[in-house]
Amino acid sequence: MRRVFKEVFYFKKELLFILLSVFGTVMSILGLPALLSNMIDNTIPNSDYVGTLSIGGIMLVLVVIGVACGIVTSYSAASVSMGVGRSLRSQIFEKVQYFSESEIDRFSSSSLITRTNNDVNQVQTFLNQFLRIAIQAPIICICSIILAFSVSTSLALVVTVSVPAMIIAILLLGNLAMPLSAKIQKKIDKINLVMREKLTGVRVIRAFGATEFESDKFNNINLEYKRDNKKMQRITNAIVPTLSLIIPATSSSLLILSYIKHYQGESFTIGEVVSVLQYVLQIMYSVSMLTVIFVLLPRVVTAANRADEVLRTVPSIIDKENTKDSTDKKGYLEFKNVSFMYKDANEPIIKNLSFKSKPGETTAIIGGTGTGKSTIVNLIPRLYDVTEGEILIDDVDIRDYSLESLRAKIGFVPQKAVLFTGTIDSNIRFGDKNITEDEIEEAAKIAQAYDFIIKKDDGFNSKISQGGTNVSGGQRQRLAIARAIVRKPEIYIFDDSFSALDFKTDKSLRMALSKEIKNATTIIVAQRVSTIMDADRIIVIDNNEVVGIGTHNELLKNCDVYKEIVNSQIRQEEV
Repeated sequence: MRRVFKEVFYFKKELLFILLSVFGTVMSILGLPALLSNMIDNTIPNSDYVGTLSIGGIMLVLVVIGVACGIVTSYSAASVSMGVGRSLRSQIFEKVQYFSESEIDRFSSSSLITRTNNDVNQVQTFLNQFLRIAIQAPIICICSIILAFSVSTSLALVVTVSVPAMIIAILLLGNLAMPLSAKIQKKIDKINLVMREKLTGVRVIRAFGATEFESDKFNNINLEYKRDNKKMQRITNAIVPTLSLIIPATSSSLLILSYIKHYQGESFTIGEVVSVLQYVLQIMYSVSMLTVIFVLLPRVVTAANRADEVLRTVPSIIDKENTKDSTDKKGYLEFKNVSFMYKDANEPIIKNLSFKSKPGETTAIIGGTGTGKSTIVNLIPRLYDVTEGEILIDDVDIRDYSLESLRAKIGFVPQKAVLFTGTIDSNIRFGDKNITEDEIEEAAKIAQAYDFIIKKDDGFNSKISQGGTNVSGGQRQRLAIARAIVRKPEIYIFDDSFSALDFKTDKSLRMALSKEIKNATTIIVAQRVSTIMDADRIIVIDNNEVVGIGTHNELLKNCDVYKEIVNSQIRQEEV
């Protein structure tokens, strides 16, 4: 919550308006009981209707001032709360931009989305209510207590019982609500996770007839959320009937007390009784207004802490204080005794890997599923950092580069081709914002994407839906390759980027690509032997270790694992 209130103080002008309007509202509210008392005492014994009308006019003016000030307060509070919400969302988004894969795995995508949207919305709602109520209500309460005692100490004593009773009830209910808030926010995370899996995997779910299973899975989580939320609502809703009992009971007690005191000989007018009653009611209603804060407080504390947890997280991969941007060499890549182990893993997924690759050379990585092939290439742009050893680009440790300059040297095509909402043109241009239309077309031709693009009604301006779900897997891969080509990097990384292509397209693409990238270093992760047979260097991974490095023909002679892979894919006479 400290971060939230720190953000609030950036809105100094709006806060000033709130303070001034609250002052106006309080003055108008506190002035009404005194005027009402004066009106009653002057009218009943004296029948002074002229004086009554003048007092009524003043009361009307006070009401208008109060309404105007209330409008200013509401407008300013909304401006501050929405501004803080926008700022928090922007900060979380910017922070997540610099998270490594380790931090993303730690929080999970669904939780980060919940924290950015739902949790920040909780903070916004609370701030809006807090700025309107938390300043005004205590002032009204304190001033009303002073004024009530100044009119009649004996009558005002009734608040010494009722106000503590209200505060105790609110605190007890708030204590019960706080633990439930954390559970509810976690349930929202789970709902988002299941919903996201449902939407992204809808085709698989339907194909396997698992719709009912997934529905039951969602319903179970939804039911848990309902149970916890129901408990929360019962607790918070109990505040209203509690206050509904205390407020009329206090009013009744005050009237009975005034009747008793009158017959005991204490002297006070009807106007004074009404005045004290009004002040007491203002005390009670100001405390009631504060209950809105207490109702929201448990959930907003949890929400604010969850948002703050993201903002307090220091990315594990950051720039050094003194970084290097470039050297005379271009595109030289070297792994020196590199090992990598995931957090909380029992053993490294990569052990003691060493190799060199220079411009014009292609290094391929092949091996069984889960042997760490993708992890190796993820280390180059520092999506993860090596556990041991070092990776050099142009004879400089990649940790000595700034992340921006390091990644500017790399054209990366991930295992799962990711496209963004927009057009084909905007997705290819994602690799370089300054490229020309001719360069986009040329990249599309090299990636074997040009033919299917021009067949679309809008060509390069054809829409791409979220995640590229309106194009096939092979088309997504070709567009992702075109995006890397326009970048014209020193190092190309293709992480199993040809897997969705047919053999004819694969061959055509590799032939066209070889001319484009002849002056760059190329790293290819592949499952197909046909894709990497012509590589200058093939690294064979088995059981998280390098079991062979060499050309296709060399490995056929001295690497049994590679020979098994080849024999499983290619007929003996083609080998």
